[in-house]
Amino acid sequence: MRTAILCLFALCVAPATAVAQEVSIRTGDAPDDLKNLLKANSLLFGLEDTDQRNPQDYVAAANADYARMVETLYQEGYFGGTVRIEIDGREAETIPPLQPPASIRSVIIRVDPGPRFTFGRTRIAPLPRRTEIPEAFATGLPAETDAIRQSVRTGITAWREDGHAKAAIAEESVIARHDQSRLDVNVRLDPGPRLTFGRLIIEGNQNVRTERVRAIAGLPEGEVFSQSELDRAEERLRRTGTFSSAALIEADQIAPGGSLPITAQIAERLPRRFGFGAEVSSDQGVSLSAFWLHRNLLGGAERLRVEGEISGLGGTTGGQDYVLTTTFNRPATFSSDTDLYALASIEERDEPEFFSRQVRGEIGLTRYVNDRVTVSAGVGFRIGETEDDLGERDYTYITFPVSGEWDRRDNVLNPTEGFYLEADAIPFLAVSDTDSGGRVDLDARYYLRPLATDRVVLAFRGQLGSLLGPPADEAPADFLYFSGGGGTVRGQEFQSLGVEVDGDTTGGRSFLGASAEARVGVTDRISVVGFYDYGFIGPDSFYSDEGDDHAGAGLGIRYDTGIGPIRLDVGTPVSGGDDDDSPSIQVYIGIGQAF
Repeated sequence: MRTAILCLFALCVAPATAVAQEVSIRTGDAPDDLKNLLKANSLLFGLEDTDQRNPQDYVAAANADYARMVETLYQEGYFGGTVRIEIDGREAETIPPLQPPASIRSVIIRVDPGPRFTFGRTRIAPLPRRTEIPEAFATGLPAETDAIRQSVRTGITAWREDGHAKAAIAEESVIARHDQSRLDVNVRLDPGPRLTFGRLIIEGNQNVRTERVRAIAGLPEGEVFSQSELDRAEERLRRTGTFSSAALIEADQIAPGGSLPITAQIAERLPRRFGFGAEVSSDQGVSLSAFWLHRNLLGGAERLRVEGEISGLGGTTGGQDYVLTTTFNRPATFSSDTDLYALASIEERDEPEFFSRQVRGEIGLTRYVNDRVTVSAGVGFRIGETEDDLGERDYTYITFPVSGEWDRRDNVLNPTEGFYLEADAIPFLAVSDTDSGGRVDLDARYYLRPLATDRVVLAFRGQLGSLLGPPADEAPADFLYFSGGGGTVRGQEFQSLGVEVDGDTTGGRSFLGASAEARVGVTDRISVVGFYDYGFIGPDSFYSDEGDDHAGAGLGIRYDTGIGPIRLDVGTPVSGGDDDDSPSIQVYIGIGQAF
């Protein structure tokens, strides 16, 4: 009896320990791109990356791969292909799933794609005026199923944008003509009635008041239904940061009068949160920051954020800097796309070329023009004192800050294509004896993938700054420009480039910066980076020959954490910089790309 039990046990566990020695795919003369796509969509090849696999897993994966291979062929326009999957010479579909072989030596996927079909007759109708169907859905082009799906989706979305919320497919005909390797597609759409937005029903809110949820969503009740308006309302709710999820669900039934009720199903985040961060560079030392956040201060999704930063710990340039800032934000003020903000801060900066203390306050409005463009304007004050080589000076300003942002990056934390533009202007009115004026800053960034792959990314940045009005010996030191270190020119010592005024060093009234990076992925998570940075500081408000410049270059490593890369850059001076005692190598460590 004991021997029989042991034998039975051995039979049960044997399949779990015997694994395939080889999985291969044979596609004849098919293009390499198709072969690689078939492999990528195969469950059998995916088993090679798992630690625990047995013959039953391979049989199950093989049976699933029949459909996956055919679907991949259809996706690429091959409608006459054949698929065979052999496990040790046996057709996989003939092997009972619950009676797999005790061991597997090889698995061969044999795919004969046949000819690639092209579109013959193509028709999607009716469509709203000015609707543009994707160019890939046209007679003579490869008959890819994605082109069909995308074209149908485009037609339905166009009708929904025109108020026909219940637009759907009424009839479809897809005919594969194998003798001509042609695919004829005819899709008839049913737009349905034109509807208006009904009342917004709120579900799931616990601490945020219902009327505030409705105001933030800003769904235009009574107006013609629009898909983009529905999407914008969802985005407004998510933008507050108060809700972990926000979905607007359309009712199945149309209400009397042709209105469509909408239900907002939301879930609130925990109201309080805290966090911290750190950065290290060889010249500036360690920077430590922390924040505390309340997401629903007054029951209307108002955000209060208190954050502090200490920098310059252990640095070789300047001393320690301290900043404490409190920010309040109220969404949906005056309109659903306008936020009210208020901030107050106090700071002390001990930089290489100046020392300053400052108290600042500001209140204003932020307008979300669309999901890519944001503008803001406000009024504030700055009271402070500055000490540098030019002496001590006090200042009090009334400020009128204005800013705009245009963000077309595909990923904010780790962009691979697109661009980002930011413009800031701070006109200021002097209350004390100093001159009035303004400061203008521009920041432009551009990203591209020259090889159409995320593995190679080229990134470029241009910066421009100008101080108008007071001369350098009267302006607050933190309104003046320096170059060198992270954020301007890596490899050069922090704020090592300024201007000379009567033999003393101070900041300039103009700044020009340029940076270029090549980011090359070596694994799915690790990338190497080569960079070159340039900076110019001038004594006048605009570029002139009287200024000075410097440059730096170096190499870096990025490790992608999924929420943003960890950055290590090592730079060295290329031109400029006359201090022989300054280090020839600068190291920077932080979170996120340099720009």
